Amino acid sequence: MNTNFLSLTLELFVGFFALLVMTKVLGKNQITQLTPFDFISALVLGELVGNAIYDKDIGLHYVLYAVVVWGLLIYTIEMITQKIRESRPWLEGTPSLIISKGQIQYEELKKNKLDLDQLLHLLRDKGVFSVREVEYGILETNGAVNVMRKQPIDYPTNRDLHIPPQPVHLPVLLIQDGEIIEEGLAKLKQDKAWLTNELFRLGIPGPTHVFFAEWQEGEGFEIQTY
Repeated sequence: MNTNFLSLTLELFVGFFALLVMTKVLGKNQITQLTPFDFISALVLGELVGNAIYDKDIGLHYVLYAVVVWGLLIYTIEMITQKIRESRPWLEGTPSLIISKGQIQYEELKKNKLDLDQLLHLLRDKGVFSVREVEYGILETNGAVNVMRKQPIDYPTNRDLHIPPQPVHLPVLLIQDGEIIEEGLAKLKQDKAWLTNELFRLGIPGPTHVFFAEWQEGEGFEIQTY
C-alpha cells in the first residue's frame, strides 16, 4: 500500500512539473489566443497525464513520454504557423467578416456554425446591444467577435476632442494583501522607509493595514485599506 502511494505521489509530481514546463515552452498564446485546436490540444495533454498517472500498468516513463511527444507536436505546429504564413489558414483558421456595412452576413454565420442568438451574445460581450450600432463585425479564430461601431455612435478619441497629448505611465504596484512588493519599490528607486513614511503622512499606520496600493507618475498613490 505504501509503495503504491509513493509511486502515485512521484508520478503526480513528475506529471505536474512536466505540464508546467511544457506550458512555459508552448508560450502564453495557449491561453490568450485559444483557438479550438489549442483548446483540444490542452485537454488531450492533461488527459494523457491523468490516464498515465492513474493507470497501474503505465509507468513513470510513459507519463514523460506522452507529455513530451504531444508537446513536441503542438510546438511543431506553432513553429510551422510562425515560419510559413500560407499554413495559418489551414492550421489556425482565418477571421470571418460576419457583419459588413451594418448587414449580417448569413452565409458567413452558417459557414462558422454560428446562429443569431450566439452572435447577439458575443456582441453583448463587447457592450453592443443592437446590430444597428455595428458597421463591421469580425469573428476571430478564438471565437470572439470584434466590432467597429458606426461613426455617429462611435466613441470619440482624444484627437477628436482636440485634447493635447500627455505622457502615459504605467502604475507600479507597491502593496498587495498587506505585503510590500519589493519589485515595485525597485522600479521607483525607493525603499521601505520611504513607503512607510508616505503611508504615515496619509494617516495609515503601516503596510499591514493596506489591502492594495499603487503609485503612478503624475497621479500619486491609489490606496485601499482593509
